[in-house]
Amino acid sequence: MLDIGAMAYGPALELQRTHHAEVLAGRAQGVAHRVLLVEHPPTITVTRRPDAASHVLAGAEALAAAGVERCDTDRGGDVTYHGPGQAVVYPIVDLQRLGLGIHAYIRALEQAAIETCAAWGLGCGREPGATGVWTMAAPGRPARKVAAIGVRVSRGVTMHGIALNVSPDLSHFGLIVPCGLHGREVTSMRAELGDAGPPAREAGRRLADEVARALGAAAVTRP
Repeated sequence: MLDIGAMAYGPALELQRTHHAEVLAGRAQGVAHRVLLVEHPPTITVTRRPDAASHVLAGAEALAAAGVERCDTDRGGDVTYHGPGQAVVYPIVDLQRLGLGIHAYIRALEQAAIETCAAWGLGCGREPGATGVWTMAAPGRPARKVAAIGVRVSRGVTMHGIALNVSPDLSHFGLIVPCGLHGREVTSMRAELGDAGPPAREAGRRLADEVARALGAAAVTRP
């Protein structure tokens, strides 16, 4: 696991591409997979999906006033938000070497977030037809999204990954339609657990470890 710390989205994307090229070039030699842990400044990322841009509800002036940068991205999925207090894990892994298909890979990322939340007593699970991780629904309390997933696979090697809301500013999610899902609420570990919630870096390290464990990738090591 490579703990990058705080880094803007653009440079982090370029760093992913560098690691992707190294893992791909070293496929025959068994070059180690990588798991990158990062925290971004307030950023909205917009994919190439035709209707994704329409899910950004705030204009340029409103984003600037809120201190939020808008970036285009080549991952799958829709619009999402990154910011301080959110643990973002980018696995750069060779699915061919791991013997995983894309759906199994996404389920592994979800399981990593489920296990991370469970470590602090927050029960979470999956929602049919909605990628990501959600709190458990209860009477009068619908399931709310606590982790979002968006990936890209190029020549069998992954980029992008999973973002777990530990203690971000949830008001920033009001600037978008998160993941293009109208009417679905977003939450965080801090919102659900209060002071019992973990620090973002601690939860991030746990999430990165759980990603490696869920992938069954003994070869996931720090480059």
